[in-house]
Amino acid sequence: MADFHHISVLPEEVLAQLAPRPGGVYLDGTLGGAGHATLILEASAPDGILIGFDRDVEALAAAGERLAKYGSRVHLFHGNFSEAASRLPEIGISELDGFLLDLGVSSHQLDQDERGFSFQTDAPLDMRMDRSRGPSAADLVNTLPEGELCRIISEYGEERWAKRVASFIVKQRDIAPIETTMQLVDVVKGAIPKAKWEERLHPATRTFQGLRIAVNEELASVEEGVEALLKLLKRGGRGVVISFHSLEDRIVKERFRAAATGCTCPKDLPICVCGRTPQYKVLTGKPLRPQEKELSENPRARSSRLRAIERV
Repeated sequence: MADFHHISVLPEEVLAQLAPRPGGVYLDGTLGGAGHATLILEASAPDGILIGFDRDVEALAAAGERLAKYGSRVHLFHGNFSEAASRLPEIGISELDGFLLDLGVSSHQLDQDERGFSFQTDAPLDMRMDRSRGPSAADLVNTLPEGELCRIISEYGEERWAKRVASFIVKQRDIAPIETTMQLVDVVKGAIPKAKWEERLHPATRTFQGLRIAVNEELASVEEGVEALLKLLKRGGRGVVISFHSLEDRIVKERFRAAATGCTCPKDLPICVCGRTPQYKVLTGKPLRPQEKELSENPRARSSRLRAIERV
């Protein structure tokens, strides 16, 4: 198995907001290299429980090796964190003292050429976090209607040249299938006028982001997963979510705000008649961002944003 390398972002902020304690039950829904999981286990020693989910079997295997020393304090699941509510009864757990989601693709996945996440090296156009299921990026690129490709690249990739990129993809696949990352990069470069390339952003960045989100159904997982995990929190339990782009962050912000909303009566009513009281409290008015020291050591943390919430 390849060495699994991933630098955990905002580690101090995660511990401060999650506030793990001995005896607590915590879920890491995006286990990755187990960096955050290790911090949580150390902070909740000697008897805190860590439940880890990951869609990537390689990540799960590597995490299992690194966390083996914690023995029965660790329970690992292969799957999406949005499945937590249905999977936790398998180990006799129905409530959580906290959960952490570190969204997006890991450094290991980006750096592993054969996974097809990166536009820097040539590789099969895959992009699946779980390679055992679902269509790959190549499947989408070569089969979806032009309008759907445009929507994915525009909405998920936030690419203003989406219509032109989708058109060029369809023209190219009519000649021959687009099967590798560099083939797609060449198509995107041809679609976006060179004079409009952004100085600090590779021209294929947004297209690759849009396809990756679509392949892994990332936004749906965030919506469903945050809703489900909030319901699993005990009173006083906390949820922490780290996102890396505005689409994820917007979903988290809206879900947290809705959960923390109390009275929903019209403002012109003199008294509350709905009787609804807040069940949650948002702990981060604005998302927490990495400090310069962390950025100097891990530039990929630059776009990370952390939000936290507590059940009251």
